[in-house]
Amino acid sequence: MSDTPYRSASRLHSISALRSVRTRSISPENPDGSPGGGGRAVEGTGADAARDLGPGWKISPSVVVGAGATYYLARIDEPGTITHVWLTTHADGWRSLILRAYWDGAAEPAIEVPLGDFFCQGWGVFAQVDSQVVAVNPHGGFNSYWPMPFRAAARLTIENTADRDAVVYYQVTYETGGDYAGEGYLHAQWRRSNPLPLLTTHPILGTVEGRGHYVGTYLAWGVHSSGWWGEGEVRFFLDSDEDHPTINGTGTEDYFGGAWNFDVPGQGYTPYSTAFLGLPQVLRPDGLYASQQRFGMYRWHLPDPIHFAERLRVDIQALGWRSGGRYLPLQDDIASTAYFYLDRPTAARPPAPTADAMEIHTGDGPAPRR
Repeated sequence: MSDTPYRSASRLHSISALRSVRTRSISPENPDGSPGGGGRAVEGTGADAARDLGPGWKISPSVVVGAGATYYLARIDEPGTITHVWLTTHADGWRSLILRAYWDGAAEPAIEVPLGDFFCQGWGVFAQVDSQVVAVNPHGGFNSYWPMPFRAAARLTIENTADRDAVVYYQVTYETGGDYAGEGYLHAQWRRSNPLPLLTTHPILGTVEGRGHYVGTYLAWGVHSSGWWGEGEVRFFLDSDEDHPTINGTGTEDYFGGAWNFDVPGQGYTPYSTAFLGLPQVLRPDGLYASQQRFGMYRWHLPDPIHFAERLRVDIQALGWRSGGRYLPLQDDIASTAYFYLDRPTAARPPAPTADAMEIHTGDGPAPRR
């Protein structure tokens, strides 16, 4: 397998090269990406606003995904690579919409992640993200630059698990006409432990079989107790590893490129967002119902992908401190998204997320009286 996913995400060194490929883009204004197919809609969510202008004037800028419905964002029936996905919707849908991607006619998705978590927005509250492969801009402009190659076909869908409709704006840009035979398929898997069972680790990635490389982690971490929560180590079990990992980190904030509790003296937890790693979100207690701290953090292994030849498993410990300088095992709310490239379009995956499993428990107030 080549290292193309990283090179494709950082092409400035070769942007001047002339390539025999074609660019296409799918959006509500050109739902199949066909040449000359844009701006032909005669009905859509913008039809009333364009009533004085007529066809060609932003008649179909978005789609309505009904409650409980699944909508096809893109259907592509030739070899290619998705190079950019832009999408936006209201924040109340970031943890009730599920993004899925299917490669080369596979019956099971390679990507199956709550929409917000895929774009590092796991808490339903906006956080600016300035990274190489995920950028999130005011107010909820989701951008993915993860290269998504496929050898025959691709399907991208979005499922609305809520009991209300969702309005979604999107654009999926891709190229065709290249040679994609030696490239891995992008996978993304979501898991949540809430609460994490005592004296267990959170499985960022269950065992997947095949050859590939691990390229990213996003965590939405909700703290269930007072004190520091990030002493736990991230561990990568490669190939024949069983009880002991080949790659063993030194702490949670260390893995995400920070140090000493993410604490700048006098400022406390300090958000940051860089090309490959960040803590873009720190949600503090409000003194009422939002009583616990919550964090969002990412680590992209783009210049340092973790290669495996046969299988991979990844987990993280949850540790704080207790009296006597002893570690305290924690039972926090941990939701993780694992990104990896694999030599096959399907892999062992967790059960599909449900509305209850994804729900953000914000504690907005007392239950209605009956």
